[in-house]
Amino acid sequence: MTQGYSSILIIKPGAIGDLLQITPVIRGLKREYPAARITLLVGSQMTAELFRHNPHLTETIVFDRKGEHRSLVGFLSLWRRVRGVRYDLVLNFQRSNIKNWILVSAALPCRLLIYHKSRKTGIHAVADHLKTLAPLGLSTDDLRLEFFPSPQSETFAETFFRERGLSAKRVVALNPGASHPVNRWDPRQFAALADRLSEDAGIEVMVVGGKEDIPLSDTIAAFSRSSLTLLTGKTTLAELGSILKRCDLLVSGDTGPMHLATAVGTRVVSLFGAADPERTGPVGRGDRVLQAASVSCVPCRSRKCGNPHYLECMEKITVDEVYQAVIESVGKSNTSC
Repeated sequence: MTQGYSSILIIKPGAIGDLLQITPVIRGLKREYPAARITLLVGSQMTAELFRHNPHLTETIVFDRKGEHRSLVGFLSLWRRVRGVRYDLVLNFQRSNIKNWILVSAALPCRLLIYHKSRKTGIHAVADHLKTLAPLGLSTDDLRLEFFPSPQSETFAETFFRERGLSAKRVVALNPGASHPVNRWDPRQFAALADRLSEDAGIEVMVVGGKEDIPLSDTIAAFSRSSLTLLTGKTTLAELGSILKRCDLLVSGDTGPMHLATAVGTRVVSLFGAADPERTGPVGRGDRVLQAASVSCVPCRSRKCGNPHYLECMEKITVDEVYQAVIESVGKSNTSC
């Protein structure tokens, strides 16, 4: 019989995809300790939005390094907040940051579990994170990601689809952005794909992403002949989750919205070059990964392209093969454009 814990703190400042990939850890802890208070510490208000309505969590705390907690006074206030809860189990998934360790000290004495990233290839990040639970005697092969939209975001998405006549149509979302340029497919290829989907298959095409992706979205619109629904920079993270939930499929590189689509049960056609899909690929049922197998450096696992033919790995993923993968997943619409 495993030892019981009443108050658990999970430390994971990180990006959208990184955080969604620990949702199986959160689910596993709640299943084993249903009465426990579980708190997640994240790095921004934006990523905290991913967990506002997660039923497995009691609380989400934001460690705002660049804002509220940048000063010593602000940081000590957060330290005292952690200290006041008296956690008996802490999981630190961000062991490289000294301030995270200072926050861990606020919970002492407690049991501490530390995430150690595997150096082996072929181990998915989700499974790697779950290994942190092994000392508790917990083991699971359930890699499903989870995101629970807010009622407000669900209403937003439902209204958006209804008012634009999309509710009864096939809708494919395109996500052109990624934090690292090596994970981006050319927006002109996205534009060509949008035209094929719209003109040849009668599928409605939507472009999504954050405000930083607006230039990419504008380029797609400029090169496309089709009537696109442009939502880039116009939604919150929760609203994007609810929008993706109602789409038939998302086409995306390795980036947060790809994992968000997986978390709401929407199929993904993911485009991988430098990134290794065995490590960070989608884990949903029916998801597809496309790679340019003819490029010798794939996957290089680097954030900078060292190929003399810059981003050859992404360039050689053709519009034809992406189109075919989409059609195999969602079929053609009965509604002509």
